[in-house]
Amino acid sequence: MFVPSFVLTNALLITPSPSPSPTIPSPPPLTPYPTPPTPSPSTTPSSPSPTTPSPTTPSPTQPNPTPSPTTPTTPSPSNPSPSSPTPHTPYSPPTQSDGAGVKRARCRNKNYPQCYNTEHVCPNSCPSGCEVECVTCKPICKCDQPGAVCQDPRFIGGDGITFYFHGKKDHDFCLLSDSNLHINAHFIGKHNLNMKRDFTWVQSIGILFGKHQLFIGALKTDRWDDSVDRLFISFDGEPITLSESKGARWQSSNVPSISVVRDDDTNNVIVGFERIFRITAKVVPITEEDSRIHNYGITEDDTFAHLDLGFKFLSLSSKVTGVLGQTYRPNYKSLVNVGAKMPIMGGDKEFKTSNLFATDCVVARFKGINSKEENILEDLDLPSLSCGSGIDGEGVYYLIQYYVWYRLVLIDCVKTL
Repeated sequence: MFVPSFVLTNALLITPSPSPSPTIPSPPPLTPYPTPPTPSPSTTPSSPSPTTPSPTTPSPTQPNPTPSPTTPTTPSPSNPSPSSPTPHTPYSPPTQSDGAGVKRARCRNKNYPQCYNTEHVCPNSCPSGCEVECVTCKPICKCDQPGAVCQDPRFIGGDGITFYFHGKKDHDFCLLSDSNLHINAHFIGKHNLNMKRDFTWVQSIGILFGKHQLFIGALKTDRWDDSVDRLFISFDGEPITLSESKGARWQSSNVPSISVVRDDDTNNVIVGFERIFRITAKVVPITEEDSRIHNYGITEDDTFAHLDLGFKFLSLSSKVTGVLGQTYRPNYKSLVNVGAKMPIMGGDKEFKTSNLFATDCVVARFKGINSKEENILEDLDLPSLSCGSGIDGEGVYYLIQYYVWYRLVLIDCVKTL
């Protein structure tokens, strides 16, 4: 049977989105800054009460975890495979003098056998930990990679350019908005009388995809203790409970492709949505030293616990917007002064939203999907995916999926003739 060439061409350019999840009742609005429960090192914090304005202070006398007396294993420098085309010099392995607080990371990508599962010690300049770049087999600070949102808040765009977006304390701003993915951030901060702006940090994020809502937030904390978990996560309004041990995992029964895994015993998780995004979130405080150096004016009643975030997006359109999202456009040109000591991106009014799960910012594109028909039509404004776009072959997956769907539709049409 003859098929017009323009039909086949359009078929390759159309990327079908996954079938939407069933419509669920809209969850009650979440308090952007949840009130923390009384913490205990052996229990997971319960759902914050929106009616209690004052937080409960965690006990400063709670015991710290006892370091394991076991001597850490020292990897042999001869472990890397001799088949590696270019031998690398790994970072110094951990020793007994490193102590229990030393952060370590491994390459988890089996496509790089010369580096896979090799343990590295994170550099001292990585307060939020590190990840191993499997290509070079070297550890890189989590806050120094594209998609990072850390500190004041400091962004690294999809184009690799670093900039700051201060927003305004106690307000919400759109970080990313695409046809079926929207991410807002709630900013907390302190006003500086000597400056025209606030000191701000990202306290929580609200993620919308399809008809679902995912909340990740840091609980308000007066005195910081690393052993006490200050993370609060909910999915469609239901709190997510995770045991306080590294590797503990939660997976949605309604949407199995959504998972949350602890990357440490407390305050550090990896949130994944298969073939859509991967987010690392760690709760960190403003230390006395940070406050002294930057003149934040942090007092003992609030450490301004906030999130250090790392985003990896696997399926974005060429029309994506938002403070961070726009930097992923193929032809995006940054307007920040990269030569400045602190390159600042403006646009507060353009990215501001009315609440953490609102999609009413000026640049919003989020629509959500109700049915298969809308899903197919929505895909019409998605760009063709490049196999070399760095998304690990996801474009090929979607093209094959669509090709199978298109053939089924074509066969069905022929049978009706």
